[in-house]
Amino acid sequence: MQEVNYIHHLNEVLELFSRDGRLNPSHVSLYMALFRFWNLNYFRPSFFIQREEVMELAKLGSKSTYHRCLTDLSNWSYILYEPSHNPFKGSRVHMFEFDVAKERENCPKSETTGGQEVDSDCPESETSTGQALVSINKPIQTVTNKKNSNKPKNCKNQKKWNAGEKKNKQKGSVPYTDNLHTCNDKNYDEPL
Repeated sequence: MQEVNYIHHLNEVLELFSRDGRLNPSHVSLYMALFRFWNLNYFRPSFFIQREEVMELAKLGSKSTYHRCLTDLSNWSYILYEPSHNPFKGSRVHMFEFDVAKERENCPKSETTGGQEVDSDCPESETSTGQALVSINKPIQTVTNKKNSNKPKNCKNQKKWNAGEKKNKQKGSVPYTDNLHTCNDKNYDEPL
């Protein structure tokens, strides 16, 4: 039996899943179901699974989705799947240990100007797509939405434009009514 840190393993796998654009919720759900069976088998290097049990736990309703996700996870090196083609034996699954906390202890650390630690030589320190490290003092530029950006600026017929807008506005069909019959003069000092 392997010694697997449950929390570190799940954290690392979820981090890998967040960076992998090929995965969809069915892959994640199936992996979590397999992880549960791995845990029930005391983290043995390999164990046998029954399709019906795994599909029920993973909340998968289609056999084709189940087999596609299993082969995808195996091809993408999250698991090793060995189909048995024997309904009485079950397929064999090898789970890999993704707890890399031990490996990170050996990596040199460096700090950015904002005080964040970055693993300079470790591949696990990559940021997600589109994310950048920005120092705290540098303002982030954003695009502001202009409320009336589609209106013409210098239009001779500005009055006609505004009149046309007023015609197109919908009037409220139901006036405001207090369906809960609440009152505003409450005394919160009195107990219920």
